[in-house]
Amino acid sequence: MFDKNEIKQLKKKKNVWEEEKVQKTLNRFPERKEQFTTVSNKIVDRLYTPINVEDFDYQQDSGYPGEFPFTRGVQPTMYRGRLWTMRQYAGFATAEESNNRYKFLLEQGQTGLSVAFDLPTQIGYDSDHSLSQGEVGKVGVAIDSLKDMEILFDGIPLDNVSTSMTINAPAAVLLAMYIAVAEKQGVSSDKLKGTIQNDILKEYIARGTYIFPVEPSMRLIIDIFAYCAEVVPKWNTISISGYHIREAGSTATQEVAFTLADGIAYVEAAIKAGLEVDSFAPRLSFFFNAHNDLLEEVSKYRAARRLWAKIMKERFGAKNPKSMQLKFHTQTGGSTLTAQQPENNIVRVAIQTLAAVLGGTQSLHTNSKDEALALPTEDSVRIALRTQQIVAHESGVAETIDPLAGSYYVESLTTEIENGAMDYIKKIDDLGGAAKAIEKGYIQKEIMDSSYEYQIQVEKNERIIVGMNKFKIEEKAPKGLLKVDPAVGEMQKAKINQLKSERNQKEVESRLRALKDAATGDDNLMPYILEAVKAYATLGEICDELRGVFGEYEQSVII
Repeated sequence: MFDKNEIKQLKKKKNVWEEEKVQKTLNRFPERKEQFTTVSNKIVDRLYTPINVEDFDYQQDSGYPGEFPFTRGVQPTMYRGRLWTMRQYAGFATAEESNNRYKFLLEQGQTGLSVAFDLPTQIGYDSDHSLSQGEVGKVGVAIDSLKDMEILFDGIPLDNVSTSMTINAPAAVLLAMYIAVAEKQGVSSDKLKGTIQNDILKEYIARGTYIFPVEPSMRLIIDIFAYCAEVVPKWNTISISGYHIREAGSTATQEVAFTLADGIAYVEAAIKAGLEVDSFAPRLSFFFNAHNDLLEEVSKYRAARRLWAKIMKERFGAKNPKSMQLKFHTQTGGSTLTAQQPENNIVRVAIQTLAAVLGGTQSLHTNSKDEALALPTEDSVRIALRTQQIVAHESGVAETIDPLAGSYYVESLTTEIENGAMDYIKKIDDLGGAAKAIEKGYIQKEIMDSSYEYQIQVEKNERIIVGMNKFKIEEKAPKGLLKVDPAVGEMQKAKINQLKSERNQKEVESRLRALKDAATGDDNLMPYILEAVKAYATLGEICDELRGVFGEYEQSVII
């Protein structure tokens, strides 16, 4: 992009500037730190010039929005055509209470739903299971059967909304429930739009809500790919998640690397199962974190898009450009929020919102100011949604595409993150792929080491967290936090008892037997799960049948 002689002259000029100008200033006014770094500990130079991007090739490294390598965005007009989906993650207590919250958010201008499930639901237990005690409805909504799902979406036409569901190990069951609810509303499955997270590998790495061992878990994921390609063609069948990897303490480069390594594993498994890459790859989606370092985060998203496009084209031979597009949802960083001076979190979320939008996200959830303390109140979640709306309609950053492109710093950092992520992916390939790297504890240890290094920096005040380790004040105990009624568990138990007394028990048993038989073979399990769901078999009953065939995963010990 730059003439070699011009670069040579720039280097000479920069040396003169440093000797004659910078050094004099440093003698009078030393810089604040000996070394400046990003949140991920990448060294930040004093000044970026064409010297930092002398090998940059616009067509090859950047290109145009909507064209390979998609560095500048997956759509030709990006937000000038349509804004990102404003999808606030929500769900707590019962289906009735969560339904009210969804309707409130839609009234406030939210443009997509995002369902948070409680911990028992996430690990395939009914609310009346002994291990569910004390956890029902706490971190999300309790869903035990199709009856709960019907209540959750009561009055919300599923042909008019896009719904994201953060569910992994039992994703097939919750998707089946959603399809069944739509059918009861008169909405055919080919009209449904949305996403299930369905990313089990990152559960083994960073989150922990797994049920089955790796191999049967991958089978369920590939069954969903194949089923949706035929029956639910507008559905995003997986959201390959770096968010939780970052929340566990990874760097930005590790977030990209480990997320895309998981993506490679899913693509390889699908191809091995006989699926053509272009038959399922266009419905793959991703999920990233938005951390506090604005320019590093923007560079991260651009690097991830470019690297994934190359992987799909060069490694897997994808022909459809949609197979090469990295489309992603973003959530602002929960781990960056502080319980101290929670109002400061509004500012953090605004910065993170800007990062996601400047980085070209397709949908966005903004965390609420009180989430370091409790589930968000209606007032808090309204402020979080308004943050997106202000950025969308008042800041001007959505008026042009990829406005930070061409910044010497951003382009340099984009390339640095891409190269660093590719080095990690090569290492993971050498270990036998993502599943083997997880089994050996490699990915987990890399994240743990990064998390530890960051924590040490905070504790030594080398990294300032405003209100927590600097600029502290005396604070009173917070008031007005949202609390989930402890009676929710008993309410859900009563619902299950009533359901079991009213349903056709013989039909339930028959369909559960059919599911178990199919699980011992190699049939696609989605149709069997859907039939069991329609008969009002509970989530726990369905997962128990699969546990009986597949067993349960045991986490590796990391030393």
